[in-house]
Amino acid sequence: MVILGLARQGTAMARFLVGQGARVIISDLKPAAALASYLETLRGLPIRYVLGEHPLSLLEGTDLLCLSGGVPPDIPIVREAVRRGIPLSNDAQLFLERCPGLVIGITGSSGKTTTTALVGRMLQRGRFLTWVGGNIGRPLVDHLFEMKPTDRVALELSSFQLELMTVSPEVAAVLNITPNHLDRHKTMEAYTAAKAHILTFQGPGDVALLGYDDPGARALAPLVRGRLLYFSLQEPVEEGAFLRGDQVVVRLDGRERVVCSTSEIRLLGRHNVLNVLAASALAAVVRVPLEAIREITTTFRGVPHRLQLVREMRGVRYYDDSIATAPERTVAALRSFDEPIVLLAGGRDKDLPWEEMARLTWQKVRHLITFGEAAAMIERVVREAAPSNGGESPLLEGITRVETLEEAVEVAARIARPGEVVLLSPGGTSFDAFRDFAERGDRFQELVRELE
Repeated sequence: MVILGLARQGTAMARFLVGQGARVIISDLKPAAALASYLETLRGLPIRYVLGEHPLSLLEGTDLLCLSGGVPPDIPIVREAVRRGIPLSNDAQLFLERCPGLVIGITGSSGKTTTTALVGRMLQRGRFLTWVGGNIGRPLVDHLFEMKPTDRVALELSSFQLELMTVSPEVAAVLNITPNHLDRHKTMEAYTAAKAHILTFQGPGDVALLGYDDPGARALAPLVRGRLLYFSLQEPVEEGAFLRGDQVVVRLDGRERVVCSTSEIRLLGRHNVLNVLAASALAAVVRVPLEAIREITTTFRGVPHRLQLVREMRGVRYYDDSIATAPERTVAALRSFDEPIVLLAGGRDKDLPWEEMARLTWQKVRHLITFGEAAAMIERVVREAAPSNGGESPLLEGITRVETLEEAVEVAARIARPGEVVLLSPGGTSFDAFRDFAERGDRFQELVRELE
């Protein structure tokens, strides 16, 4: 077996495959020095390493080629494996093929981590032995030997994982499909096709939940072979969860139950009400008691780096929304606040549309600070979206462009006024300066806590 890409998913697959008695080779384009921490976790295991390249010779005698999430399927060695008929797999595929318990798989362009975390908490509160992982937290493939048929799994699935998969979870949710990762998938058609794999291989006895308000998710309904549920802020769906006035309602088997009111939800923003609706429907359909759903819904305060309040200082609140690696997520963050915002936006662009974010910036942001590789592009798009004369007076007073996140926080602290929000919601990935969005968010929080 050959694994391309070490990192988190690669090490998990290696431990699992070695445990199954497979002969394992790991190949990564990075040198050993850059992979030291991962190599250390695998010390003592009978693994061969080929680092700094992916030579085609790796395919000789190979029965299976496993890809970590960051490895695109269009590189030469993967294309050659397909030509030779060598099957492809990844950590999620290996896990779903063998998991003895019920799996609730969750995907979407946004909201999947919060929804997965909510479902996991609801399952735990409902007294199920629960595993939460996948694209969130830990790969679960090397924990398979610990799992039992009575266990429950809340599994976040990314488009990178799904594009290779030929198996679907028994309960699957597509929250939304909007432009994302087009630098990897190239077209919306390819991106949508990857997401759709979470449904493609379900059977008649399985369950699918789709975002009713999202055209991309709703369009997948013809693929559903089993029970179809929806969740909606706008419509009282036939089966699933919806908002009636300010009440979160679950409707299943012709019976309606009120979970809570929106005022009881601790998470900020209408997009998080959608996440609560989705999680409530998923938990209810696998028979989590309503009391458990209600308790988690009204107490859960969120996942780190997702509109996370870091600090209040001199009347200014600082929020970490580093998870916003697409402009659409920045839009959702901006709509979560009524106060004037000092927005920190930047990072690396993923070839996504920024126009809606630019228009909303004029309405919600008093000062925009751009940083990183995409700084100049974001500034240009926002300036091009300036309201025409005679319209409503815009809130945006100025734009400052800097190089680094450190400079952005320094400027924000200097210009923010009491009663305002300083919001890190970049709209771009972190890969121009950080390992991932979490490292970027951690650095932001560190900088904010150091302010005097």
